[in-house]
Amino acid sequence: MRLSSLLLVLLILWTPAQSNAQSGLDTLSLQSIFHEPVIPGIRPALRSFTANQDSIYFSWNDSSYFDTGLYKMSIEGGDFKKAVDDVQWSVFSPNNQHIAYTKDGDIYISRTDGSGERRLVASKENDRSPTWSPNGRMIAFERNGDIWVTNIARSELIQVTKKEDDSPNFSIRSWAGNQKLVVSQSDYSDAKTVYFPEYEGKFVKPGESTRGIPVVSFYTAHLNGSEMDTLLTGVNRSSAAASSSGRYIALDYEDAPLKERRIYIHDTHRDTEEILFEDSTEGWLHGTSRSFAPSAEKLIFTSEQSGWNHLYLADLKNSDVSQLTSGDYEITWWSWVDDETILFANNEADYGERHLFRHNLVEGSTEQLTSREAYRYQFSLSPDRTKVVYAKTYFNEPYDLYTIDLDNPGEEVQLTQSVPEQFYEVDWQKEEYVRFAGRDGETDLSMSVLYPADYDQSKTYPVVVFAHGAGSLQNVYKGWSNNYWREYMFHQYLNMKGYIVVEVDFRHSTGYGRKFREDVTNWMGKYETIDIVDGLDWLQEREGSLDLDNVGIYGGSYGGFMALYAVTDKPDRFHAAAALRKVSNWENYYYANPWYTLPRLGHPDEDREHYDRSSPLTYASELEHPVILLHGLKDDNVGAQDAFQYAEELIQSGNTNFEMMIYPSERHGFTSPHSWYDEYLRIFNFFEEHLK
Repeated sequence: MRLSSLLLVLLILWTPAQSNAQSGLDTLSLQSIFHEPVIPGIRPALRSFTANQDSIYFSWNDSSYFDTGLYKMSIEGGDFKKAVDDVQWSVFSPNNQHIAYTKDGDIYISRTDGSGERRLVASKENDRSPTWSPNGRMIAFERNGDIWVTNIARSELIQVTKKEDDSPNFSIRSWAGNQKLVVSQSDYSDAKTVYFPEYEGKFVKPGESTRGIPVVSFYTAHLNGSEMDTLLTGVNRSSAAASSSGRYIALDYEDAPLKERRIYIHDTHRDTEEILFEDSTEGWLHGTSRSFAPSAEKLIFTSEQSGWNHLYLADLKNSDVSQLTSGDYEITWWSWVDDETILFANNEADYGERHLFRHNLVEGSTEQLTSREAYRYQFSLSPDRTKVVYAKTYFNEPYDLYTIDLDNPGEEVQLTQSVPEQFYEVDWQKEEYVRFAGRDGETDLSMSVLYPADYDQSKTYPVVVFAHGAGSLQNVYKGWSNNYWREYMFHQYLNMKGYIVVEVDFRHSTGYGRKFREDVTNWMGKYETIDIVDGLDWLQEREGSLDLDNVGIYGGSYGGFMALYAVTDKPDRFHAAAALRKVSNWENYYYANPWYTLPRLGHPDEDREHYDRSSPLTYASELEHPVILLHGLKDDNVGAQDAFQYAEELIQSGNTNFEMMIYPSERHGFTSPHSWYDEYLRIFNFFEEHLK
């Protein structure tokens, strides 16, 4: 963050916090927070644009219940209606005049208005994934693990691949011109089988699941014969695409632990290959993307090589690469509009807000399309590239869908009005958004603070810290959290009961640059805990109203891990912990999700120290303060094994100062309102008992 901006924020933040505290909240209860109808309503989710692109489809529930349906609304806004049940999800032709889709396992095409429907492929198989050729004359599709191509003008059906009986299925990556396809296979034969048993029925089900990072192979497949050229094979996380002419194929190679990246460019005319770009890190690659221009031989990709996720442009005719954006901020989304224009969003104004921009590559000029302070995300560009639809939120304003007309950009147009009246019946506290410097004077952090109703700075209040999940996530921003909306309402309930609630976007969170995220590599929990403690100390120095002898911490998934780690790592700073669906043993999670764990901690057989010092299970016998463990028995992300192993370690060390609740019907994300209510009632009672 720029120094002048940071100083200004700090000066503003010295305004007395009493102005943020309001009285009321008398309509909020634990039952109303977790049961239907949902107080803030159901957030609308864009599903697609209609074939003629004058309207959008979005999923929603107009009665604030979880069972959503499909709705249709004009791209100009206004009234909406329930969509018909047989909506076809369409793939647009290159000239946007036709669409391709599947219906009853067959491939169809029609004009965008639905007229002229024609079945191209009919079989007893399940034909899927139609993909237009660049000239719009052919469609590739997948059938029984192989790739086929049909001509839309004449009777022609070409089998492009022929897989062996026991070999992996082929998938379409892209066309490479009009006579070749880029295809791939993912081989999971070396993956491990892990189990997440289910105990609800008459007999126990093993809950078998195959987990692992596959061997991925990329090929170019020729339509005029059985020839296939191998581009890459091995355990990797790569992707591939081709320019519209088919001359250039970009293979974006990333190794399994996400330490190395190389973008290879294959020139099919010259039959050459070169490395266009290289990047490496001791942490893990994040936010990588790439896309060819609609028709030019240009490639744009994103990279954190500079320390922040930025845009790079490659002119493939001369192998020239230039960095388009730079600075201490991140590109959070981008897309081509045409060969000379791109759209992108960034957080340059503040890490807690995002704005949309249009950039002309020829002129080098940038136009800001949004101005109001807000957090924008979930961007989607219409197939004809004239409209962009996105979610927009601000403090205590759950997001709605908005649009901008790129042909006539003006004010943002709000499409949906999805927040019910009952939401406004609650006198919500407004959280304080804070930027502060950590103890090293260099790590700038974001924090949100919610003060009790009728807050009095001369008094002291117990504190509850919320730790967000995922690790790599941003949850402190200028808007209503879509990931943790239940938790946010629970925090408001805690305010009613006299708690200060604090959340810090600790290191590991996204949106703050590469170093900020990667500091936790090989030792998760250490720096996150330091950052939370620094937030509490910074706030106490300013307010003086925190009872730092009564601090509780809670969270789910990665947040549950943080709760257990912090309460044993800093027993003088955290005095009670509620851990939901938590990781307690990172080795367990490596086998359940090596995609996540390998880049952060390495392999458990080779990097034992990283796993031991990061796992709360290692320190369980040292636990001094009460904890409550809550876990879904059917959790197939973080298995209930983690809860059981931690509880067993407490039992065998003679520790009886813990509680445990298992939810037999729940997975990682609870679905029953009754389970949510039971869980948070127990958390509330736990904090009431141990922090007051």
